[in-house]
Amino acid sequence: MIVEQDRAGIRKAALVQASTCYGHDNSYVADAVAAYPRRFTGVFSCDILAPDACETMACWMARGLTGMRLFTTGSTMPGQAGWLDDPRSFPAWRKAEEARVPVCLQMTADGIPQVEKVLDRFPRLIVVLDHLARPAQDDGPPYAGAESLWRLAKRPGVYVKATERNFVGATKGKATPESFFGRLASEFGASRIAWGSNFPASERSLPELLALAQDAVAFLPETDREWIFSRTAQRLYPALANHA
Repeated sequence: MIVEQDRAGIRKAALVQASTCYGHDNSYVADAVAAYPRRFTGVFSCDILAPDACETMACWMARGLTGMRLFTTGSTMPGQAGWLDDPRSFPAWRKAEEARVPVCLQMTADGIPQVEKVLDRFPRLIVVLDHLARPAQDDGPPYAGAESLWRLAKRPGVYVKATERNFVGATKGKATPESFFGRLASEFGASRIAWGSNFPASERSLPELLALAQDAVAFLPETDREWIFSRTAQRLYPALANHA
């Protein structure tokens, strides 16, 4: 990872737990952060329905991890899980809210109503929608198929992470990068948009993934691009702004 970061000119990164490989055992991420604290912070995964979820969260936070990730869809979990607003999860959500730990959500747009219910109960939560919650993009402007995503923009604690699938998606059908990411920046503001590399899950190299993203948002003002590629991540994970 460090070799690829150096090739891409990326000084620091948030390592996100690979749930499909290691489940909720975040040891690899924690060990990497401990070994290279000037290059990484880490995002852990845990079972928020478990009775000891809060204790598990505290354990990984004590090991220096500064964010949490919940995996509710993906290659090993087709569809959209329905447990985000399960009452058994409320203690974990409350702990994340109180600790100001950002919660990254790997989900589809079908899960957004669950997220809205959680945010109604825990309004100070910070959540980050991985892959923008996989919205429809190919319908083109005004992107009515992404209406639920635009609806979440009204909630100040909701951030979005734009990744390879979104940058490629903005070139399909009637979509264009200028119209889609222009709408995204207008709705959320650049200070709530972060670039996510999806490396090494992607077949592209890290420099290629960065170039893809930079090309897609090259039309935005320089200040907006600074937020997307650096400052938003530093706001979410202050450890990335430390140890200059």
